[in-house]
Amino acid sequence: MSYQQILKILHAGALRKPVVECAKLLQAVCPEIDIQLESYGSRACARQVREGKVVDILALADPMLFDELLGPEYVDKYYIFANDQIVLAYNEFSRGSGEINVKNWFDILLREDVTFGRSNQNLDPCGYRTLMVWQLAEQYYEQSGLFAQLDQKCREDLIYPKSYDLASDVLVGKLGYAFEYLCVVNQFGLKYLTLPEKINLSNPSYAEYYKQATVSLQGKNSGEMITVPGAPIEFAISIPKNTENPDLAKNFLDLILSKKGQQILEDCGLIPY
Repeated sequence: MSYQQILKILHAGALRKPVVECAKLLQAVCPEIDIQLESYGSRACARQVREGKVVDILALADPMLFDELLGPEYVDKYYIFANDQIVLAYNEFSRGSGEINVKNWFDILLREDVTFGRSNQNLDPCGYRTLMVWQLAEQYYEQSGLFAQLDQKCREDLIYPKSYDLASDVLVGKLGYAFEYLCVVNQFGLKYLTLPEKINLSNPSYAEYYKQATVSLQGKNSGEMITVPGAPIEFAISIPKNTENPDLAKNFLDLILSKKGQQILEDCGLIPY
């Protein structure tokens, strides 16, 4: 009986489709490999590795997490491979969707009969990025108190563990709107509103401008809090130091960074580097 090699990949929920597609490509070349995928919010992924989880590939929705939570004990290098933006996702049955636009979206979200959700900032970068978008929107639209209004209306039951779950509930109509990555919206085929570049965290030339938005998060150690500034959205990948299959992990890493991998990323709505 031959020994079957296992490649364990832990990834941000937002990267589900590109990771799956790259895994299929690798398996087509190496059919004997057993590829095991798990996904959570990126902060939750990073914490699992810190708590002893052994994986061969770690793909996260924020490069900062490698520095903040994982380096240098668990990861010594990582590769930034794509960027994205926050959009407002909805479906054709979402209340107000026929009239929503870049000038009135916050008015529609604040209507009594409209629901919207976000992901948990302590588990998922999309969650803290959404809070940053709300802060930047308050300034951009000159709407004093807008952040507090949106934050208050987005009740605890509308805050999800990861962005992928949000999109799923928008798709089936359980949730009216959600603040999402464009790549996730594309994976689900949802309708969406593109927000101005000054607030959607997409444009590296606005990096300094985004920094004025900050969010307080749970830090590396229990009870510790850190302040995270706004930054352009980027995705990064690494081979953790405790990988059990470094050669297989390197094959997957090379694939996602290759031209084929970049095409997959682009097809999934990301902008590959």
